[in-house]
Amino acid sequence: MFVKSIFFATCVMSTLAQYSAVPAYTAIPASYSVVPAYPTAPSYAAYSAPVYTAKAYAPAPVYVSKTYAQEPASAPTPYNFEYSVNDPSTYDVKSQAESSDGNGNVKGFYSLVEPDGSTRTVEYTADDYNGFNAVVKKEGAAYTPTTYKPAP
Repeated sequence: MFVKSIFFATCVMSTLAQYSAVPAYTAIPASYSVVPAYPTAPSYAAYSAPVYTAKAYAPAPVYVSKTYAQEPASAPTPYNFEYSVNDPSTYDVKSQAESSDGNGNVKGFYSLVEPDGSTRTVEYTADDYNGFNAVVKKEGAAYTPTTYKPAP
């Protein structure tokens, strides 16, 4: 270990011996000035804000609305409709029924078979006071495959 320390110290001393001579720098020549000289700032004329005058506009024309004959109110037209689809080739099974009294009160339902095998049924009502309200029910257990059985 002592030999390694001596070898390391020798390497360091030989490296530092190369830099023992400090270079001599010359003084700054007199032609250089320490403070830079900047040109004087240009002078500008005093700024005065422009004066704006308001234009005189003519008053807006007065439009007289024409009176039209009141359109007669139509009598309430109640309706009922119903449809259903049962396509075994695409497994598209759904149905809907809706009825209205003609005064803005609507009541209906729709149902469809979900891809997981369960049936979703939505019963809804709508009127001008309460808006649209729906109750969603999900019936039947969802189809869950058990274990994978490869084909023979």
